[in-house]
Amino acid sequence: MGLEVSEAQFERLVQDALDAMPANLMAQMDNVLFVIEDRGDPPDVLGLYDGIPVTERGDYGGMVMPDTIYLYRLALCDFVDTEQELVDEVRVTVVHEIAHHFGIEDDRLHELGWD
Repeated sequence: MGLEVSEAQFERLVQDALDAMPANLMAQMDNVLFVIEDRGDPPDVLGLYDGIPVTERGDYGGMVMPDTIYLYRLALCDFVDTEQELVDEVRVTVVHEIAHHFGIEDDRLHELGWD
């Protein structure tokens, strides 16, 4: 199992997934940085949202560090067998982590079929 893609190819897949998101949704994202790394902790995690969801921000503002959405290239590549599966899984992971930014928890994402 696993697929090999270059860092540049993977960056294009992530950009394509972000470009496919609804513009009005992306316009509502505030102070979020997307980062691609090879692996997270644990090493098989596909993505991670690190920040304060918009539903919990209260007096958020000023000189606050950006929230970060991590996408883990090697973990995602290990998770799939084909390029189309990687395209699909990158999209699902991007949606999943953006949803966390908006305060949507894993249980609700699974109910909606985003697992």
